[in-house]
Amino acid sequence: MISITAIGRVKKDKIVYRNGAKPSDIICVTGDLGGAFLGLQVLEREKEVYITNPEMQPQLEKYEYMVGRLLKAEARTDIVSDLAEAGVIPTSMIDISDGLASELFHISKQSNVGIHIFEDKIPLDHQTYDAALEFKLDPITCALNGGEDYELLFTIAQADYEKIKKHADIHMIGYTNDKPAEKIMVSKQGTVIPLKAQGWNHFTP
Repeated sequence: MISITAIGRVKKDKIVYRNGAKPSDIICVTGDLGGAFLGLQVLEREKEVYITNPEMQPQLEKYEYMVGRLLKAEARTDIVSDLAEAGVIPTSMIDISDGLASELFHISKQSNVGIHIFEDKIPLDHQTYDAALEFKLDPITCALNGGEDYELLFTIAQADYEKIKKHADIHMIGYTNDKPAEKIMVSKQGTVIPLKAQGWNHFTP
């Protein structure tokens, strides 16, 4: 077992918590989602192949991006710097370690706001999309519940939209509202789907 503690400092007026989102804030995510989960599926499949036949070598070239997302996760400190340069302080923020849906639930609970996102706005890399279909998985489900992507989920005030709307790696996927019990996703067909937090649940005594 490896136990690591990271300690840092930040000015009080720069701290962003999970509980600062307000109704009508814009919900943003960085990068793309679901890749780490598909990387895990690939490694588990190759492990089974190896157990069956130790002479077989892992076939990972095609899945290098997804496996890398799982094994070499990188903190998005670049986004923190970009937001600071643009003069944007998010109203709330959390990293996506337990799945997008689960983290949205955390923001909703801590900030007492509802969640309204759009399926066609959730960022998916084409390699992740294709791999999900290969494994007979729904790509959006992988993005919502996979976890381990370590991208950032955050909310911004409407007034800050113009400052980051052209950022290539920040995606606006929905908005918050004043109905804390409402956590929904609108599908590409316009169907309203209740969100479920199906990612990792941390043990709470």
